[in-house]
Amino acid sequence: MDLLALKTILLVRDLGSLAAAARALDLDASNVSRTVSAIERELGQRLFQRSTRKLSLTEAGEAYLQRIAPLVEEIEAANEDIAARSQQPRGTLRMTASVAFVLEGIVPLLPVFHDRYPDISVELFPSDSNLDLLAEGLDLAIRLAAAPKGDLISTKLLQTHYRVVASQDYLEREGHPEAPGDLSARNCLCFALPDFRNAWRFRLGDDAPFDVEVSGRTTISSALALREAARLGLGPALLADWLIASDLKDGRLVDLFPDHTCAAANFETAAWILYPSRVYLPLKVRVMIDFLKTEFGRSGN
Repeated sequence: MDLLALKTILLVRDLGSLAAAARALDLDASNVSRTVSAIERELGQRLFQRSTRKLSLTEAGEAYLQRIAPLVEEIEAANEDIAARSQQPRGTLRMTASVAFVLEGIVPLLPVFHDRYPDISVELFPSDSNLDLLAEGLDLAIRLAAAPKGDLISTKLLQTHYRVVASQDYLEREGHPEAPGDLSARNCLCFALPDFRNAWRFRLGDDAPFDVEVSGRTTISSALALREAARLGLGPALLADWLIASDLKDGRLVDLFPDHTCAAANFETAAWILYPSRVYLPLKVRVMIDFLKTEFGRSGN
């Protein structure tokens, strides 16, 4: 039983179908089906239950794949390390992230990435909707969340934090709120997501967290537009630290409560790198993941 055969059955498990595994390996689905059948015959056990609608692991299949997965991953990692010494990563890398994160986090890094990996072309798909990586043929995604959900493999890129900010013009006109509770009487800028719209959460040191109800005349579904509205003095806004770092440094925006920890619904949020399968990780994807981790780590996040 060769390594490609083991990778194939693990991909079928990870991606949930013979067709998806075939696309990832650039093979015909019939070839993948024959590989699975051959392994099942060799083992004398059925690994997958097949139906017209779905593919699911048998009890024996689940136990077997759990045992072999770490071995295959270790062999793949060793192979990639050797390949990296002698091969230049190449190909087209397709990735997605929110519009704001693409603009603020990814695009500024592209000159360095292209200088380092001239044979990799990058296709970016900015979207504030969570695109389906398998359906859209994407290699990886960056998602902002408390914790990733679903079957995708994930690794943390950076811990995110939120701040309540406003412009100098706004503070000169309306005055600086003395405490987070004062925001309830202010015309705040609201982000059109359920966790952000009606209440913001605060914590001072080790004290218990508390929520402050917020409302305002302006609700925006774009983080970039929300930041611009705050810059223009339309009111206080709750924004991610990576989005407003330069504004705070240059004085375009002011952190209203620097002693408090701020959040929408959860203090533990992060940017996560997600990709379809740990088993089949092309060199172009591996170097992008390592590059992003290094660059964001260098920035102190």
